[in-house]
Amino acid sequence: MAVQAYVLVRTLPGQAAEALAHIMSTPGVSSAHAVTGPTDIIAFVEAPSMDALGRLIVSRIQQAPGVTRTTTCVVTPIESPAR
Repeated sequence: MAVQAYVLVRTLPGQAAEALAHIMSTPGVSSAHAVTGPTDIIAFVEAPSMDALGRLIVSRIQQAPGVTRTTTCVVTPIESPAR
């Protein structure tokens, strides 16, 4: 099963548009949006393994122009309790 995660991205002032364009063109990024608040961009990513997810974030997303910090939130399935 693929690993899915939301990546919260902070950028330098005035650099969000360029970073967003780079992130959106990255293989493994399903969607990415500029947002308001303490985070400038939120990307939804998918990778075949945790190792591949780490490589995607470190070698592609963190290297996007203007990116200063990322926080990764891995999707974890939660089953509903039996009734």
